[in-house]
Amino acid sequence: MNDVFRMPITLRWSDLDAFNHVNNARYLTYIEQARIEWLETIGEPWVTEEYGPVLAQTLLNYKLPIEYPASVFVELFVTRLGTSSATLGHRIIAADGTLHCDGHAVVVWIDRGSGKPRSLPDGVRRASELLLKG
Repeated sequence: MNDVFRMPITLRWSDLDAFNHVNNARYLTYIEQARIEWLETIGEPWVTEEYGPVLAQTLLNYKLPIEYPASVFVELFVTRLGTSSATLGHRIIAADGTLHCDGHAVVVWIDRGSGKPRSLPDGVRRASELLLKG
């Protein structure tokens, strides 16, 4: 892997369920936030009035619950680049390396007027190439 994007997660009390661990639905929220924060770092437009990203698929493999309190991170990397899509691998890991989940999301850029796929924005393609797992 050339590189990963790593984002720390601050657990909130409201993220927890009755078993004192992070509710499973929050995992996807954390991963979504990491995707947006990564896209914000590329320094070029990734969403405009003409185009934007949509999720085509997401997969999440739960490994271990995240119990409060914890120090955890989302890591993102790119496993595949297409003409109009990028497949982003993701995992949530603890500071000690414990794997809580892994999986991927397929993000497709669409023309907002037609709803049809369009080519990845140049900045997204360049940033994705830096995170491409080789």
